[in-house]
Amino acid sequence: QVQLVESGGDLVQPGGSLRLSCAASGTIFSINTMGWYRQPPGKQRELVATITSGGSTNYADSVKGRFTIARDNAKNTDLHLNSLKPEDTAVYYCNARGARMDSTGRYRTFDAWGQGTQVTVSS
Repeated sequence: QVQLVESGGDLVQPGGSLRLSCAASGTIFSINTMGWYRQPPGKQRELVATITSGGSTNYADSVKGRFTIARDNAKNTDLHLNSLKPEDTAVYYCNARGARMDSTGRYRTFDAWGQGTQVTVSS
């Protein structure tokens, strides 16, 4: 199995900054893409940013120029949130997609999610 653990969510004032971290563990062979998604109150989950094993990044238009995604190593990713706005308030989820080894020794793909971390932007 693959587990993702997020950390770093907090209450911050508009214009402030945060860093979210995500660590993957388990019988992982490789992680192709790691990403961050968010679910604002009363809305559906949406893409924030993704990063591939090769370092290619993709951002939602609403966060371009303010948020930065990075991979510290093959199993960890950070999301740097700057110039935060009240509309950035959401539960932020980490996602990882790749290949793992199952109990029989076979390689299988996985699409794993973390439990979420709350980011609240308010004065």
